Amino acid sequence: MFQSFDESASPEQGPPRLAALRDVMGAHGVTGFMVPRADAHQGEYVAPRDDRLAWLTGFTGSAGFCIVLPHVAGVFVDGRYRVQVKSQVATDHFTPVDWPETSPAAWLQEHLPKGGTVGFDPWLYTPDQISAIQEGLKESAITLRPTENLIDAIWPDQPGVPMGAIRIYPEDLAGESHHDKRRRLAAALRNAGHAAAVITLPDSIAWLLNIRGSDIPRNPIPHAFAVLHDDAHLTLFVDAEKLSDEIRTHLGDEVTIRPPHAFGPGLRSLTGTVRVDHASAPLWVLHQLDEANVTHAKGDDPCVLPKACKTKAEIAATREAHLRDAAAMCEFLTWFDEQAPGSITEIDVATKLEECRQATGKLLDISFDTIAGSGPNGALAHYRVNRQSNRTLQAGDLLVLDSGGQYLDGTTDITRTLPVGEVGQDERTAFTRVLQGMIAMSRARWPRGLAGRDLDAIARYPLWLADQDYGHGTGHGIGVHLCVHEGPQRLSKTSTVPLQEGMIVSNEPGYYREGAFGIRIENIVVVQEAEALPTGDAHGKLCFETLNYVPIDRRLILPEMLSQGERDWLNAYHALCRDKISPRITGPARLWLDQATKPL
Repeated sequence: MFQSFDESASPEQGPPRLAALRDVMGAHGVTGFMVPRADAHQGEYVAPRDDRLAWLTGFTGSAGFCIVLPHVAGVFVDGRYRVQVKSQVATDHFTPVDWPETSPAAWLQEHLPKGGTVGFDPWLYTPDQISAIQEGLKESAITLRPTENLIDAIWPDQPGVPMGAIRIYPEDLAGESHHDKRRRLAAALRNAGHAAAVITLPDSIAWLLNIRGSDIPRNPIPHAFAVLHDDAHLTLFVDAEKLSDEIRTHLGDEVTIRPPHAFGPGLRSLTGTVRVDHASAPLWVLHQLDEANVTHAKGDDPCVLPKACKTKAEIAATREAHLRDAAAMCEFLTWFDEQAPGSITEIDVATKLEECRQATGKLLDISFDTIAGSGPNGALAHYRVNRQSNRTLQAGDLLVLDSGGQYLDGTTDITRTLPVGEVGQDERTAFTRVLQGMIAMSRARWPRGLAGRDLDAIARYPLWLADQDYGHGTGHGIGVHLCVHEGPQRLSKTSTVPLQEGMIVSNEPGYYREGAFGIRIENIVVVQEAEALPTGDAHGKLCFETLNYVPIDRRLILPEMLSQGERDWLNAYHALCRDKISPRITGPARLWLDQATKPL
């Protein structure tokens, strides 16, 4: 099993650890200290060594932060985690704070009205993050001060630095050699007048050099830093023990390998104008450049947009990965429908699904811990089952099942909501609204230049008509055997990045009723040019191609709520599921698939 069901955090340890942090804050002369859920690479998933927020507070969500002051400690979480945080932290010592509705600056001014000094680790915050907080504090007497990491000072058994091996990613799957990628990006640097670019995102380095790593569970990325020069030479700062002779040969003479501790001196030795991504690089990077009077310019990580626009080879590869994954899902769903209510648990579900993916012979890891939330647990959008929370599926429950696999040819992610026995009319009505939103996004056509924020409302509109909504984005970018959450593209109210051909995003509206049930339906889609319509006045529209082919549970649909167009889309989708997946599955699963894909 890749997934563990042990509870990794210890909420009861929060209060003594909080007291120890306050002691060391006093010794360092700061009034407060900020603890993000981040590492030096700004990764969503962090190594055990970097999971400081969970160690201090007990909160294990993938986003959030804590600000500790002498008499209050706020744990800031977004809409995905507002129910979860209440059960994971000692609320008599830690106060959940709704974020981003409440900004760090506003909260600090409320709790430090007379001012103070708040410390932070400059390795764990980006320039943009600190600038935003400082802008909010400019009318106050509160100052921010870089310090050493005060959590590390009180964490006696902190795990070590990860040392996962690095491997080559096949060029036939990548669609482009790292030699050509470096030259393409170096030319863009020269055109921008930049002599070099600092790259701190591990998935950017992995994509650029056609390598993959094993420093982070679920994400095949290496911890490393890099500087790309305008002549296409690259300096890679990485632990030598991660590199085999084969990897060194693959990287070649134009990639210079240096140890991580040489990163600072390397930055300070740069000449010309150096590009730094203020949204992803540690503020520490700017400090090194400033100390050496190195000229630097704010600019995007040069890999981010090229990485997001997949090559034809990457799209072909990920299509195959999603078809393989769909076959595993259908084998699982065949098993699931044979289980009587009250006979299996959430852990049984996650375990069986992983077994089905393992049976493909191609699974390298799961792409994230499976979300298998039944009944009220399904209302936690990012619920992670453990042995304490594990629940038996009961008649009338809805099960939110969000999961994915890491295969060499692709990263998959799919959510299906499943009934346990007969479910109520209210649940079926809400499910149908969510389905309408997912179908609407699947059918969308739009002019070039529109961003995720321009499309996000399409999926919410059926829910809005009933005064319902969901507290997460409609979709995130996704990599090809890389991170399951990948930027810069998203389907979100806040995403301003125009969608382009080759970008892969999820399409996952939902609905969550606290203490009762949750619903989410998710497919992965890729942006492509839309075929011109004979009735149209202008060409060049974009649309989505769906990559997942797993039936949507017809037992939860109220057909009378669907328009003819929605019904036609669903019936056509189910016909494709049957045609594409039937040859890949066993006899019993084929019988199940035939039933599951009957037209409405």
